[in-house]
Amino acid sequence: MTHSVIDLIETKRDGGVLSSNAIEWLIGAYTDGSVPDYQMSAMAMAILLNGMNNEELAAWTEAMLHSGEVMDFSDIAAAKIDKHSTGGVGDKISIPLVPLVAACGIYVPMISGRGLGHTGGTLDKLESIPGFTTGLDPDSFRRVLVEHGLVLAGASETMIPADRKLYALRNATGTVPSIPLISSSIMSKKLAEGLDGLLLDVKTGSGATIKDLDRSRALAQTMVGIGASHGVNTVAFLTSMEQPLGDEVGNANEIKESIDVLRGEGPDDVTELTMVFGETMLGLAGIDGGREQLEEAIESGAALQKLIDVTVAHGGDPSVVEDPTLLVRAPHEAVIDAPHDGYVTRCDALTIGVSATRLGAGRERKDDIVDPGVGITLKAKLGDHVAKGDPLAIVRYGDQSKWDAQRDNLSSAWTISDQPMVPPDLIIEKVDVTTI
Repeated sequence: MTHSVIDLIETKRDGGVLSSNAIEWLIGAYTDGSVPDYQMSAMAMAILLNGMNNEELAAWTEAMLHSGEVMDFSDIAAAKIDKHSTGGVGDKISIPLVPLVAACGIYVPMISGRGLGHTGGTLDKLESIPGFTTGLDPDSFRRVLVEHGLVLAGASETMIPADRKLYALRNATGTVPSIPLISSSIMSKKLAEGLDGLLLDVKTGSGATIKDLDRSRALAQTMVGIGASHGVNTVAFLTSMEQPLGDEVGNANEIKESIDVLRGEGPDDVTELTMVFGETMLGLAGIDGGREQLEEAIESGAALQKLIDVTVAHGGDPSVVEDPTLLVRAPHEAVIDAPHDGYVTRCDALTIGVSATRLGAGRERKDDIVDPGVGITLKAKLGDHVAKGDPLAIVRYGDQSKWDAQRDNLSSAWTISDQPMVPPDLIIEKVDVTTI
C-alpha cells in the first residue's frame, strides 16, 4: 500500500499514531529514495516532539531492521555478545573492551557508528589508525569475525540502510535526543548482528545525548524491552557523563588511551568501566570468574594482541598500535590554565565536547571531514586541587581561526571553588528485564 508522506507527517505532528503498515512503507520509501531527506527530517522532528507508543516503536524498529540484510551467525558455536553506548565525550570504551573480551573467548560482531553532535564515534576513532577500514561487506565481516572473534565495523551498504541514512540526518537536524529514534537506531543495528546477548551503556548528564536521569532510565528500559522481545538477553547500565570519560577527547588520542588500558596503564575511570562491562559480557555468555580472566588477558598481552590482529584484518597499520606515538597529532598546541587556586567542582562534558567538535574532532554537518589529530587532554577533573597557572587542559588543533573562536568557550568548562567536592559515581544503576 502506498501512503502520502505528508499525511503521515501531519498525523505524527498532531500527536497521532502511525499504523504498522504506514511505518513499514515510510521506512522502505525513505531507504529507496522515494521519500527525500527534507520530508524525513520533518517526520524525525515530529517524533522527537510527540514520541511513539510501544506498537509504533516495535514497528519502526522492525522496519529499520529489515530494510536490509540481517546476519546469521548461528553456525558459530561461541556466544555472540555485543556492547553499545549511547554516546558521550571521551567515551572510547568499546575500543579496549572488545579485544579484551574476545581474548577471553567471546565473539563480538560489533557494528558501531560515527560521531553524533558533540559526542564522538567509534568508527571515526578507529579510522585515525592509518588504513583501518570500517566499511566491510557481509562476507568480509563474517571472515574477520570467524578468524579473530571480533570485528569493528560500520553497517554495510546492504545492512540496515535505513538507519545509515537516518543516523546522519538526525545529527544534522537537531533530532538526536529522541528516545524512539535512539532506541530503534541502536537496537536495529544490534538485532541485525544475530546476538545472544547485549550490554548497553546509557550515558546521562551534561555530555550525554539524554541529559536527564529519568529520561535516560526510560531509554535504557525501552532498549532492554526491545532486546527481550527479540530473544536477546539485554543488560543496560546508566553511567555518568557530567565530565568526560578518561583524560583524552578526540580521535587519535583516544586510540592511544585505549591502548594504554590494554597495557594496564589506562586512567582509573576508563579501566574500571571496561572491566565492569567486560565481566558483565562474560556473564551474559555464561562465563564465571570474569574479572580474573580479564586481568589475565591484559597481563599476558593477549588483549592487546587481539587489537593488533583485528587492526591488520581491517587493513590498518599495526605499528601505531604497537607504538602509539606514531598516531597523527595536529600541529599546534595550546594550554588552558587555572585562573586561581582551588578545587575543580565542574568539568563540563558538553562544553568540552562542543569545543572538540568545532576544532575539527567531530562533525557539525553531514559532510564535514574529521581531523583525527585534533584533541583535548584533560589535566584536571572533578575533585582535583589546582594552583593558579596549573594546566587544566592541553589542546591540539590545526586551524588557528577555529582555536581563536573556541578558546574562551573551552576555558569556561571548568569551575574552581574554595570547597572540595566528591565526584559523582561513575555507574549509577543497572537495568535488566527484572527491573522494567
